[in-house]
Amino acid sequence: MRYILLLSLLLFTACSTKNYEHTQSKILIIKSPLIKFADVAYIRNTKESVSLELFVAGQRIQKIDINHLICVDEGCMTKHSFNKDYLHRDYPSDILQNILLAKPIYNSKNLIKTDDGFEQNIRTKHALIIYKVSSKLIYFKDKKNKIILKIKNLE
Repeated sequence: MRYILLLSLLLFTACSTKNYEHTQSKILIIKSPLIKFADVAYIRNTKESVSLELFVAGQRIQKIDINHLICVDEGCMTKHSFNKDYLHRDYPSDILQNILLAKPIYNSKNLIKTDDGFEQNIRTKHALIIYKVSSKLIYFKDKKNKIILKIKNLE
């Protein structure tokens, strides 16, 4: 009984309202097997969590909350399940959160510092990734799986 109560508490608080420390409006382009989006997005974050809100013509069409679970409008799931359904099953579980926060992916594998950020070129059995982060742009492209994420400043 205690485990059921603990599990219920965990699931219901995973998608609860949070007070975010940072809010940024960006131009976001996502092309993946399940998501095709190009418009304005709001990225809100604290140290532990990220919220991504997607807008088309001023109307919110999707909200993605990332903490220990990833919650979309349809419900919550593990990060691995989200990657499997929305991105690619072999990606590290924290890849989306790291991209949205402009952090290195794949444990900083092949990280090259640039004047304005960093770049990573990652080749695995299941992915061929180019990842670039600068003050104006976050660019992620997996050539093998045809997945693209671009996050640009509105300015």
